[in-house]
Amino acid sequence: GLIVVGELPYSEGRGDRTDLTIPPEQVAIARTMKEAGLPTVVVLMSGRPMILASILPYADAVVAAWLPGSEGAGVTDVLLGDVAPSGKLPHGWPRRMDQLPFNEGDVPAAMDDGPLFPYGFGLTY
Repeated sequence: GLIVVGELPYSEGRGDRTDLTIPPEQVAIARTMKEAGLPTVVVLMSGRPMILASILPYADAVVAAWLPGSEGAGVTDVLLGDVAPSGKLPHGWPRRMDQLPFNEGDVPAAMDDGPLFPYGFGLTY
């Protein structure tokens, strides 16, 4: 199963949000797919890292597609296996909202669990 989650395209202040968690209705779709026994791939469309804790238990794979604009075909090339994913994170990916703002190496000692995904993280096959 394939589910596309995230946020709508935005610019400047229109995209400002105080909560970057995945909306519960999007998580519910992923949970339903997983409970049906489907291997589940979550494609995240966003302009920034979002908090993935609520959806990760239902995802066998997560693809950060960012906001691809008119180049969505590049995302399908990866999903269909025509091209191996090769991107690497240019920053760490925060685990929780209380880690924001998040800069690599800036996680307070009280939050020693660090980023969900570190700077430079990326998988391929």
